[in-house]
Amino acid sequence: MSTAPKFDDIKVGDALPPLKLPPISRHQLALYCGGSGDHNPIHVDIDFAKKFGFKDVFAHGMLSMAFLGRLVTSWVPQTHLRRLGTRFTSITWVGDVITVTGKVTGKREEGGQKLVDLEVKCTNQNGQDTLQGEATVALN
Repeated sequence: MSTAPKFDDIKVGDALPPLKLPPISRHQLALYCGGSGDHNPIHVDIDFAKKFGFKDVFAHGMLSMAFLGRLVTSWVPQTHLRRLGTRFTSITWVGDVITVTGKVTGKREEGGQKLVDLEVKCTNQNGQDTLQGEATVALN
């Protein structure tokens, strides 16, 4: 479990420690199908994917969103997470090496909580963002 930084020690522009993941594998996608209940063959069956004009299978969008959640909850305990939202901007292909990054974009007090707003994103090995998002965490 992570230990949360202190609100007063955080500054706008601070970066979260990046999370570099191993290449996306077919095995990982198959496991995610089982774990999530999303058995869409476009994520595991190359023939099916090619029938619809794709070069290969690709990662579930929600798997990539989970990577964003993992980044944030590596920085603060899950109980501190107040909001996580994303925009899917590009496909994450099998073999892509994803790096998840985040930075502090704002600090505020609201409803008796000290909140920190974050910009988070997944970027592939070519520097292309595959997900862009925002998160809010509560700190002491």
